[in-house]
Amino acid sequence: MRMHIELDDDLVAQVDRLAGARGRSAFVRSAVQVAVRQAARWSQLDAAAASIPDHGHEWDADPAAWVHSQRHADPRRAG
Repeated sequence: MRMHIELDDDLVAQVDRLAGARGRSAFVRSAVQVAVRQAARWSQLDAAAASIPDHGHEWDADPAAWVHSQRHADPRRAG
C-alpha cells in the first residue's frame, strides 16, 4: 500500500545521506517498523504496570534471602 507523507527538507537530506536517494522507501519502511514495535512494547509495559501488588510476596520479609534461595534452588546451576 502506498501512503503520502511530508518531511522537512533537512530530514530528507539526512535520510539520503544514510540510505541513498534510491533507498528512501526501504529506510522509511524500516524506521516505521521499528517505531511500531517500540510503541507496541511500551503499550505492553503500560498494561503490565502495577499488575503485581505491592505486598503479599514470598520476598517481602527478606528480599536478599529470597534471591539467594532462588539462585541456589536449581542443582544444575554452577556457582
